[in-house]
Amino acid sequence: MTEVTEDELKNEWLIRPCKAYLEEYKDCRSIKARFHQYFVFGHTIDCAQWRRDYDSCKKWQDEKNLKAANDVIQSECERRMARLRNHYGNDVWEKRESPPEDWNKPLPDYLQQQYEHSYLHLKSKELRGEELPVMQREWSICTLM
Repeated sequence: MTEVTEDELKNEWLIRPCKAYLEEYKDCRSIKARFHQYFVFGHTIDCAQWRRDYDSCKKWQDEKNLKAANDVIQSECERRMARLRNHYGNDVWEKRESPPEDWNKPLPDYLQQQYEHSYLHLKSKELRGEELPVMQREWSICTLM
């Protein structure tokens, strides 16, 4: 077994805790997940990749096996690309390089009035150290028997 340096394994941060792969595997094989897979895809999906990732992760964790770590990293990269494939393939929306010029213009009056009475506004005042308005509430206790 050879010593693995950080230079050899650039994307180690992609490897999740091994327990996460085992949980994904168990979840994928559960009856609830199988029903969901059948409903969404029309068939159940193969869960073996989660198990292979778990086994490889354990080899990396216990033995510092470089090939096992690279297998998990490759699997994570493929999983990420599958998740982002629709994003990259989107030809409906035009991606912009910078925000619109008027992105920080003031809110319209009706939204500003709603904001004045919101929890977010009160919390931002509190964080800035400003004095908060005194809130009066009418409490009503109703008991049904």
